[in-house]
Amino acid sequence: MARIASLQPSITLTLAALDRLDSLCAVTKYCIAALPALAARNLPILSDSWSFDRAPDRTSNPASGGNLETLLAARPDLVVASVPYRMESLAAILKSGLPVLALAPHSLADVYADIRLLAAHVAADPEPLIAHMQQTIDCTGARTAHITPESKPLVYCEEWGKPLIHSQHWVAELVEAAGARFLGTPGAQTTPEAIAAADPDVLLFAWCGAGDRVPLARVIAQRGWQSLRVARDRRVHSIPDEFLNTPAPTLLEGLACIAAAAHPQLHPPHPRLITLA
Repeated sequence: MARIASLQPSITLTLAALDRLDSLCAVTKYCIAALPALAARNLPILSDSWSFDRAPDRTSNPASGGNLETLLAARPDLVVASVPYRMESLAAILKSGLPVLALAPHSLADVYADIRLLAAHVAADPEPLIAHMQQTIDCTGARTAHITPESKPLVYCEEWGKPLIHSQHWVAELVEAAGARFLGTPGAQTTPEAIAAADPDVLLFAWCGAGDRVPLARVIAQRGWQSLRVARDRRVHSIPDEFLNTPAPTLLEGLACIAAAAHPQLHPPHPRLITLA
């Protein structure tokens, strides 16, 4: 089993779902935020694949002389990065001679492929996990199979607010699996005016790095959306960032949140889904 240095929570959460946390030799502070039990393992802390470089990282690892020194001391067999990452960050690691695996999934099929790839490095069987994900998605979709396409709610899902950016392609797939229609082009920028003109039935916010702390009332007011039907109906929600923006098995929690927001009459409320007061 390879010693893995994980530079993104998606890697760490996937290894946890494969029951291979023992393969980790270094993680980021964001990995620990996503999986707090990791803190007890006292693993070396690295910057993530966006900010990793040769400079000292006093914020995430005050005792370290620098990211690269900490990484080398952890003696990984493989450094695994995933989106989002900068080429400059990966170049700093590659110059050290360490092998790097950089994942860049776009779809659910890509997520499954990445699970299989990671599993191969840690001697795990990925198929039960992938089957569970696919079965959960299929079962969720079956609850709305009777609804005609034109009757399905139109959902705007936002990954970032300055500028406004639509959520990624795998989120669009989850929205469709939840029996709704995804508004816009995945990953593309948009404007408050364009969203208002589309008159969505549901607004979902999952800002990168914000957890579940999107200020819904302030966003609606700043964009002048108070008069929109969706705001009047209070069908405005935030979903924890890690449930939608982390391409890992935790996407199933994101699916449950989307389903509860899109079809509250068919799905139980999710405890992490926040609704506009």
